[in-house]
Amino acid sequence: MGAALALGERARGRTAPNPNVGCVIVRDNHVVGRGWTQPGGRPHAEAMALAQAGEAARGATAYTTLEPCAHESARGPACTDSLIACRVAHVVIALRDPDPRTDGRGIARLREAGIAVTTDIRSADAARSMAGFLTRRAHGRPAVTLKLATSLDGCIALADGTSRWITGLRARAHAHLERARHEAILVGRGTLDADAPRLDVRLAGLEDRTPRRILLSASDAPGWTRIASARAIADLDGVDHLLVEGGAHTAAAFLRADLVDRLLLYRAPILLGGRPGLADLGLATLDPAHGRWNLHDARMLGSDRIEVYERARG
Repeated sequence: MGAALALGERARGRTAPNPNVGCVIVRDNHVVGRGWTQPGGRPHAEAMALAQAGEAARGATAYTTLEPCAHESARGPACTDSLIACRVAHVVIALRDPDPRTDGRGIARLREAGIAVTTDIRSADAARSMAGFLTRRAHGRPAVTLKLATSLDGCIALADGTSRWITGLRARAHAHLERARHEAILVGRGTLDADAPRLDVRLAGLEDRTPRRILLSASDAPGWTRIASARAIADLDGVDHLLVEGGAHTAAAFLRADLVDRLLLYRAPILLGGRPGLADLGLATLDPAHGRWNLHDARMLGSDRIEVYERARG
């Protein structure tokens, strides 16, 4: 399942409105098929893996990060039907599909066809991998990642606004990889006017993964998709993963609206005494600030440290 999850990550930010699924087919302890959801959502991961496996899929075990789809589509057959037709013996599923057209139906049909089914294998990892799809289904909006690159004292720029560069090369490369995993990237008007950011992906081989540029502002700007409020992200078509990158006031707006699901905090070993990374969050007491974030990952990127936090929700 770990290999299937890794394959699914290749498609993150490219499959909306479909989930970024990974699939591995194993027969006699050998991998005979691999697949991941293709750009635009089709072909599905199972279809790719079955095509690669061919006749070797008969009697094999298929590991898939999401319950195989069970509904008909003009874009291709249901993956449940394809798995049955190829006569796999066992399907191992990380996460049940919340789409009401499939939800439990795929599992039931596989079992009715005599195929063994195992569920809930690394389901938490699968939910994290497909957070965009699941958040859109549950809340009607994209999954939001807020990126902050700060000094040790929480500043994002010198007092005069100078901010290039706070973090080093490795941290900035990691930030570009994160851009490549999102359909859209958002900044506020202040960042646009001060920095004129390109917001592209400057990593060899991933230049075509540059996300769509979104501007949080009351007025339009050429080449940008404008939204007037943080909550308007729900109306962004084809966006299941949104990266918020720019501006203390923009970051605070998303945090005040409780729209941030994941926090990327890059911290450089420097002190600036300059502009803070966040504007007022509107907290009257300290109590509401506690218990909201869970540390998921922390590591060093050269001399900089990255910490990844996830919003604690229920």
